[in-house]
Amino acid sequence: MLISAARASGVSAYIEDGSNRWPAVHRLDAANLYRLALEKAPAGETLHATGEQAIPFRSIAEKIGEKLNLPTKSVAATDAAAHFGNPFMAVVFSTDAPVSSEHTQQLLGWSPNHWTLLEDLDNGDYFATPAPA
Repeated sequence: MLISAARASGVSAYIEDGSNRWPAVHRLDAANLYRLALEKAPAGETLHATGEQAIPFRSIAEKIGEKLNLPTKSVAATDAAAHFGNPFMAVVFSTDAPVSSEHTQQLLGWSPNHWTLLEDLDNGDYFATPAPA
């Protein structure tokens, strides 16, 4: 959604100062954790699938801008819904949600070892142009 919004608006945006933080995990690390959770986790245990606990949203927007060759800028919280095209996602995009997976890693012997989010944005296929319908 962030890449689509940047393409549509011509700007890769973050909200206010962009210091709100997001956790992230590579999909292959998450898949491995789901398997381990099914096999080993005690019933009712709370697990966190995070390879990174706190990536500043501004860093994500800057990477998207870099990859799309677009400027990066701040948008006011009051303008975020219009910019991102969705009021609910504007709230999500402004949320500060650092999360640690230390307990999960110790409990299940899990260790994320794939690309970080910014590495994945650099090396993954997120920016491939979709084929025409």
